Amino acid sequence: MNILSPSILSADFYDLKKDLTALEDGKVPNGHIDVMNGIFVPSISYVMPVIKSIRKHTDLFFDVHLMIVDPSRYIKEFAESGADLITFHTEAEKDIQGCIDLIRSYGKKVGLTIKPGTPVSDLVPYLDKIDMALIMTVEPGFGGQKLIPECVDKIRELKKIVDEKGLKIDIEVDGGVNIDNVDTVLDAGSNVIVAGSAVFGDDTPGKVKAFMEHLNA
Repeated sequence: MNILSPSILSADFYDLKKDLTALEDGKVPNGHIDVMNGIFVPSISYVMPVIKSIRKHTDLFFDVHLMIVDPSRYIKEFAESGADLITFHTEAEKDIQGCIDLIRSYGKKVGLTIKPGTPVSDLVPYLDKIDMALIMTVEPGFGGQKLIPECVDKIRELKKIVDEKGLKIDIEVDGGVNIDNVDTVLDAGSNVIVAGSAVFGDDTPGKVKAFMEHLNA
């Protein structure tokens, strides 16, 4: 099943309720929540209190993407704030298996991700231990970037490995995905699509509808 997971970082925080309602009305199942603290990536975004606040007002599945160093230090807080799935970077955590186990201990699903310059092989030892693998198709930290074409080959590589191993995990893609190139990343093997500026803004309901029609075609 193909899933749209809009990046809430691109939503209108002055009227966040409106944008969340547009997702729910459009039958979008997921909300992608980017967490940045200015160290692993240059940008800074919202943290636990914001997630906890919006958790009270939506049934969206919270797909929380930690772009922070030593994410295991904060798993408890993000789990208790309302995350449903917690994704962290191989490049940012020394004890990857330990962090996976910690997320599991709070009853949450686990995602593991790599930046564009990191090989797919870094994910392979953990594919049978996670629920989702995320291929970043831009350098993490800033919205509105263009998708790096070479990263599409990494999606294909990962999909081939997952199929050969007979695994049933989601393959998420994040970065520069829009209505014009979404079919490319779907055809490469991804089934969870993160999109921010391509979903939110002028006519969010219309953009949601267009994406959902593509994903459900």
